[in-house]
Amino acid sequence: MSQETNARPRRTGRRAGNPGTREAVLDAAREVFADRGFEGATIRAIAALAGVDPALVHHYFGSKDGLFLAAVQAPVDPAERVPDIVAAGADDLGANLVRLVLSVWDGPARPAGLALLRSATTSERAARMLREFLLSRVLRPVLASAPVPAAEREARAALAAGQIVGLVVTRHVLRLEPVASAAVEELVAAVGPGVQRYLTGDVDLGGSLVR
Repeated sequence: MSQETNARPRRTGRRAGNPGTREAVLDAAREVFADRGFEGATIRAIAALAGVDPALVHHYFGSKDGLFLAAVQAPVDPAERVPDIVAAGADDLGANLVRLVLSVWDGPARPAGLALLRSATTSERAARMLREFLLSRVLRPVLASAPVPAAEREARAALAAGQIVGLVVTRHVLRLEPVASAAVEELVAAVGPGVQRYLTGDVDLGGSLVR
């Protein structure tokens, strides 16, 4: 006499919604965002790589913006502050950008921000994610309002990013004095003009920088 089995056939296809699925989506998102950048990545491509329905990605993260911020483990979304920076006028972009960066890294979000920065020094994928975070959430939106040729914006963004990341590393990682203990407005006054020059000023952008 044959025995009946209660074992059900193993389900195939896309994963159901559970914590493991959420992590699978985040891992897929980090890969796609790192490879394609924010603009080139799509929810559909990320869902396909994670093996889930795109609707589940929206369920967990709401939008591509929300997914990107979760994937990069951003402590805040600086894009919410960019309109204020732009509204102040092109002449104050550098100072206000430095002020924004310091308000993030000097505030309650500093541990998460430093974790993101440190991971970028040991992981190529994390470095690409941090680069895309700075470009897509901060520098490109700021430069879109600047009175400079569109062809120069990526080069100017890269140069400004060097100043900004260097300031954060000097202040919070290396802790070099007097930068480490300087008041925010002192640093805004000292570093802001350099960032402003890269954003809107007279910079010799040779053929290797502007393509």
